[in-house]
Order: sequence, then C-alpha cells, then structure tokens
Amino acid sequence: MFETADNSSAREPEPVSRVRRHPAILRASSLVVASVLSLLMITTVVPPIVADQSDRAVVDAPITLLTSPIDGEIDSLAASPGHSVEAGDSLAQISNVRLDRGTLISLEDKASDAREKLASAQANKESDRAYLKSLDSEIAAQIEQLKAQFQSQIVELRARVAQSESLSEEKKALVDRQSDMVARDAASNYMLKPTKQQYSAALHNADAENAKLNQKLAQLDALQKGVYVGDDLVAIGTLVQKRRDIDLDEKRMGIEEKELSAVLEDRQRLINKEQKRLDALAGANVRTPTGGKILNVGATPGRHVNAGDSVASLVDCDKRFVVAIFSYRQGQGMKVGTRVRVDGASFGSGIVSAVLPKTSDKIDDRFAVPFPQTERRELYAIIAPDNRTAGMVHAAATAQHDQPTSCNVGQWVTVTKDDGIVPSMSVTWRRLETLVTSWSNKKDSVQPNEGEERRRETGFAMLAAAFHSASQAVGPSAELKDWMPQTTDAVVSR
Repeated sequence: MFETADNSSAREPEPVSRVRRHPAILRASSLVVASVLSLLMITTVVPPIVADQSDRAVVDAPITLLTSPIDGEIDSLAASPGHSVEAGDSLAQISNVRLDRGTLISLEDKASDAREKLASAQANKESDRAYLKSLDSEIAAQIEQLKAQFQSQIVELRARVAQSESLSEEKKALVDRQSDMVARDAASNYMLKPTKQQYSAALHNADAENAKLNQKLAQLDALQKGVYVGDDLVAIGTLVQKRRDIDLDEKRMGIEEKELSAVLEDRQRLINKEQKRLDALAGANVRTPTGGKILNVGATPGRHVNAGDSVASLVDCDKRFVVAIFSYRQGQGMKVGTRVRVDGASFGSGIVSAVLPKTSDKIDDRFAVPFPQTERRELYAIIAPDNRTAGMVHAAATAQHDQPTSCNVGQWVTVTKDDGIVPSMSVTWRRLETLVTSWSNKKDSVQPNEGEERRRETGFAMLAAAFHSASQAVGPSAELKDWMPQTTDAVVSR
C-alpha cells in the first residue's frame, strides 16, 4: 500500500512538467516555421533582383520560312526535321495542273489578228511597189516617145519658120518693087495694097510658126524637168499623178507595217511573259537559300498547298545565340561586350551583343523559339557565342559522344557573368536536388546488395540444416524454398 502511494505521488509532477514544456515547443516550432518561410521568401524575391546568374535563358537562332511559290500539289519532299541542308539543296517538288490559260489564249488571238493585218499590209505594200515599177516604166517610155515627138515637131516648126521668113522676104521684095513702080508712076497704089497685105500676112505667119516652135521647145524643156503642162502632156500627167498616189499609198502601207510590227512584237513579248509565268506556275522546286538544319516540316507529299504556305522552316545554326532574362538592376552591368559563361549549350562562353527591354510578335516570328516572357522590370540579354571557346567545347563534346553537337535550339541553359558572385536560387535548389537524388540512388544501389548477401547466407544455413535433418530428407520445407535460389533445385532433387 505504501509503495503504491509513493508511486502515485511520484507520478503526479510529470503532467505538470509536460504542460510547461508545450508552450516552449510551440514557440520553437513557430520560430522554425517562420524562419523557413522567411528564408523561402527572401530566396524567392531577393536573388532574382541581385543574382548574377539566370536560368531563364534559351538557345535561339534565326529562322527562314521556306514557302510554296505556287499553288499545287507536293510531288516529293526530300527533307525531314533535323536534316542538315546546304544552300541550293532541293527541298520539295510542287506541280500544278489546274492553270488558267484564258489570258494566254486572248493574247494569242490578238497576236494572230495583228499578224494577219501585218501580212495584209506587207502584201499591199509589195503590190504598190510592183505597180509603181510598172508606172515608172510606162512613164519613162512615154516621156521618151514625147521627147522624140517634140524634137521632130521642133524640127518641122523650125523649117516652117524658115519658110515663113523666106516667104515674108519674098513678099517684102515684091512690095519694094511695086513701091518703086508707084514712085515712078509706073503703077498705081491699088496694085501695092494687096502686096502689102500679103507681106503682112507672111510676117504674121512667120510669127505664128515661131510661137509654135517656142511652145514645143518649152514643152520639151518642161518634159525634161518633170513638168507636165499642155494638151500633149495630159496623158503622162495623169500617169504621174497616179504614180504619186500609189507612192503615197505604199508609204502609208510601210508606216502601217511598222506599227503592226511593233504591236505584234508587244503581243509576242506579253505572250512570252505569260508563257513563262504559266511555266513557273506549272511546277516549282523549293530550294534552301542558305545552309542550316530543318526545324520542322509543315507539309506531306500529295498535299495541296497555296502560294505562300509554309513548307518547312530552316534554322541557321551558325548564327545561334542565347536569350537570357535579367533584372533591370543587373541589366546595367550586362553591357554590350560583357563576357558570360553559358552552361548547357554547345558553347561554353559568350559575349553580350545586344540588350532589349521588350520584344514583339514580329520579332518572335523571325526566330525559331519565341523569346521567354519577361516580368516587371526585366530585360533581355542577347548573347552571341564566343568563337574562341565554341570550337573547344564542340571538340570536347564530339570526343565524348562520338557524334557532332547539334544546334541545341530551344534548349534551356544557364547564363552566369564571369565575375558573378550571387547565384540564382533556382539553380541552387536544382543542384541541391540533383545532389540529394544522386546520393539517394547510391544508397539504394548499396542496400539491395547487402540484403541479397544476407538472404544468400540465410539460405545456405537452412540448406545445411536440411541435409543434417533426417526428418526433412524427403524434400525441403516451404520456408527453405523461399530462400533457395533457382539453381539449387537440381541439387536438392538429386
């Protein structure tokens, strides 16, 4: 009884001490939780502002869209994503059998009409030329004939003039003789008057013959000069006028021929251009303008594409760069020319080539990967590979993997300033997670080996006991079967 009372009295202070310890435990737990939350908030907010490291960086490169130049169906496609191509390589063959040839037919009809008019103008011109030749020969023959006729008439008229002059001289001599007889009163004045009249008529006749002679001489001279005036030259004047009309028509046909030739040349040039355009639309070969790698293919053989549709996209790996996001505070130190380290890319270091406060959809369309989204008071740092170290990193990766490194477009990397001190907490947590994971894997890989060894030893001990036990000589127990390896079944059966 006394022992029981003493034990109860000794146990009474324990609840009191436990109650007293509860506030201390709560205060300690609250302090630990508050410290952890504060630490998390500080590591979440402060490091992105002052960190010299950024894991929000991606490898990017300029992209070239290879589009279809015509409407049609894709006959063949000779590229696949990741395939390396050189400048001028054929990517796709496109054909189009449904072409609108209405414009070409209309142009050919107009050209045919112009060709027919030109042929008609040329035929009229040649006809006029032949007619002119015949008129020229006819006019020349008539001119020669008229010249001979005028020359003969001139000779005749000159003879008549000479005859008239002789007759007038004769009449003059008769008048002089009769005047002398009248002066001697041998004859009367009545006999002299008819003689004077005859003399006067002879003079007028001589003048008329001279006038006819001069007329013929003037006609001959005009005929030689190409002036056709007079009754005798009416016929040849008509021929000459006809010749002038035909000559004008021939010149008009020549002008029309030149105009039609120019029109026909213009029509033919349009036909050639239209035919060339149709040939270009009938089939096209999509070729790569520069070397690089095919990022993606947006078409398949047999698919119908419209002009301007994207067939594939080409990435120029030689112009790859890294887009990293830094805060405005750190952006002041990320000037153009600043050297940085790049972890996770095919090049180990780079140089800041540009700093952009923001981007747009037009800028993103020019590159293979859209720029990462920035938050408030953040900017982009464009980092170009450092050629002095890119070659060494490339050679090391080649020796390690026994294959050339890829373009790594779209790969997330970590960018660190060469003189950076403050790391990025996300990178720190990731490295800590990797370290813990690797340590856990090593521990797990060791424990199965120890358990297997322990299991093997236990099985051997139970097997020895089974051989020494006569009661269990017929067969092993169920407990022993669980520990026996499969290879011991043959030994036990024996």
